[in-house]
Amino acid sequence: MQAIIDFETEPERYRHWKLSVNGPVAVLQMDVDERGGLVPGYELKLNSYDLGVDIELYDAVQRLRFEHPEVRAVVLTSAKERTFSAGANIRMLAGAAHEFKVNFCKFTNETRLAIEDASANSGQVWLTAVNGPCAGGGYELALATEYILMADDGNTAVSLPELPLLAVLPGTGGLTRLVDKRLVRRDLADAFCTTEEGVKGARAVEWRLVDEVVQRSRLTERAMELAHELAQRSRRPAAGAGVQLKPLARRLERDRIEYPNLLVTIDRARRLAELTVRGPAEPARPGVLAAEMGTDFWPLALARELDNAVLHLRFNEEKVATWVLRSEGDPALVAWYERMLVEQQEDWLVREVLLYWKRVLKRLDVSSRSLFALIEPGSCFVGMLFELALAADRSYMLRGSFEGDDRAPAAVGLSPLNFGPLAMGNGLSRLGTRFWGRPEVVERLRKEVAGRTLGAQEAEKLGLVSFAPDDIDWDDEVRLALEERNAFSGDALTGMEASFRFAGPETMETKIFGRLSAWQNWIFQRPNAVGEKGALKTYGTGQRAEFDGRRV
Repeated sequence: MQAIIDFETEPERYRHWKLSVNGPVAVLQMDVDERGGLVPGYELKLNSYDLGVDIELYDAVQRLRFEHPEVRAVVLTSAKERTFSAGANIRMLAGAAHEFKVNFCKFTNETRLAIEDASANSGQVWLTAVNGPCAGGGYELALATEYILMADDGNTAVSLPELPLLAVLPGTGGLTRLVDKRLVRRDLADAFCTTEEGVKGARAVEWRLVDEVVQRSRLTERAMELAHELAQRSRRPAAGAGVQLKPLARRLERDRIEYPNLLVTIDRARRLAELTVRGPAEPARPGVLAAEMGTDFWPLALARELDNAVLHLRFNEEKVATWVLRSEGDPALVAWYERMLVEQQEDWLVREVLLYWKRVLKRLDVSSRSLFALIEPGSCFVGMLFELALAADRSYMLRGSFEGDDRAPAAVGLSPLNFGPLAMGNGLSRLGTRFWGRPEVVERLRKEVAGRTLGAQEAEKLGLVSFAPDDIDWDDEVRLALEERNAFSGDALTGMEASFRFAGPETMETKIFGRLSAWQNWIFQRPNAVGEKGALKTYGTGQRAEFDGRRV
C-alpha cells in the first residue's frame, strides 16, 4: 500500500522554506533540502522542487493571509547563493506515474493562483527577487508575483526550457502568464520558450520577462524598498492579531475521513466517495466578531476541511471516480452565518474567509472527478452551501419525503453569495455560468427568488437542480445514474466535464486549466516525452532523445 500524501504541515516542520515577518513585510526564502524529497529516488538539487516543497509553499501562503493581517507585502527569493530555482525536479517527474504528474501540475497551478489572489484581493502583494538562474517552474513561480526584480550579474537569467530540453510544456501556467499577464509579444515568447539558456539583463526587461534588473549588491536593498512601497498602498490592517491555523481535527481511516464539519466515506468497489457537509450546530453568540472565533468560525473551519479532503482524494484515491456531495443541518443556521459574513464583509478576516471559500470551490471545479449532488430531507443546501450543488455536474433533489421520514421535505435557497462573491475561474458566478447567455434569468433569480425557500418542484422548474424524482423513483434513478457514470471512459468524462463546467468567456485561469491541463495530459503520455528514448527519460544521461517527427 502506498504511503498517504498528507497536505497538513506548519512552519516548524518546514524543510524547504524559511519564513520571516518584520512588520508590514514578510520574506519567504526557498531553501530546498536536497535530501528532503517526498519519496526516495531523487535529490532536489538547485532548489528544484517536488510536491512536498509545494505543500509547504501552499501552507505558507495560507498562514501569511490568515495569521499575519499586518503583512502587506511578501518578498519571494532564494536562500541559496547564486541560485533561485531550477524548477520542478526532472528525476521526480520522470519516475512519477502519469496521474501524479498531472495532479502535481494542477496543485502547483492552484498554489500560484492563490499567490495572485493574495496580491489582487487581499492587499498582500507578492514580489520576487531573482538572485540566480531561474528556470522552468522556478520562473513560473516568479510569474505568479506582481513584480519581478532580477540581479544583473551576467549569470542570472530567466528561462522556460521545457520544450527544447524535456519535450513537454511548462506545467504551471508559464505560457499563458507570459502573453496574458506580462503581455510578452508572441514572437518573443516563442523565441524565449525554445531557447535553453534563457534571457538575462536588459533584454529580459525589454522583452517584459522581468520588471527591473539591478546590480547583485543592491538586490536585497532594492527588493525591500519595493516591498515597503507596495505595503504603503495596501488596505490590510496595520495592526491586529491574526488567526492561528490550528492543526485540523481529522480522523483518518481506510474507508472514512471524519472532520468536525465534514464526513468523507469511500466505497472503492463502486469507485465512489460521499462528502457530507455538516451545517453549524448553533449560531454564534450575538455581537461576536468572526476574528474572536478564530478557526472555530464555522465557514473557515469547513473551508479548511473541504480543502484538505479534496486534495486527499485527488492524490490518494485516484481510482475513486465519482464524488457525491451531500449536506445535513439546519438551513436557518447556515443562513445565520451567511448574514454574519455579509454584515462583516469589510473585516479583513471575513474577506479572507470568503476568498478562501472561492478558492476551495474553484479547486472542486477543476477536480477531474464526476460531481453529483444529492439534496434530501435534512440537507442544508442554501446560499454558500448551494454553491456545492451548482458546482456538481448533476444534482438530484427529492420531491416530498421518504416513507417513514418525519423530517421536512428537502429545500434549497439562494443568497447574495450566489450572485458573484464566489465566482468561478471564468469570472462568472456559478449561476451566471449555468444560465450563460441569459442574464435576465440570473437577474430574475436575484430579485424574485433569493431569500426564499424552494421545494423540489420549483427548484427543478427554475433550472436550479437537474432532476426531482419522488421517493418511489429516487433510489433507482440515483443508483442507475452513478452506475452508468462508472461504466464510461474516465478520460472522456474528464474532457466532457471540463468543457461543460466553464461556459462563457475564457480567462487566464481557464486557459491554464483548460488548454494547459488538456495538452499536458496528452504530452505527458507521448513517447517523445516519456518513451524509453524520450526527453524526460534521457535527460541527464548523456544520451540524445529520439523524437517521432510526426505532428498531430
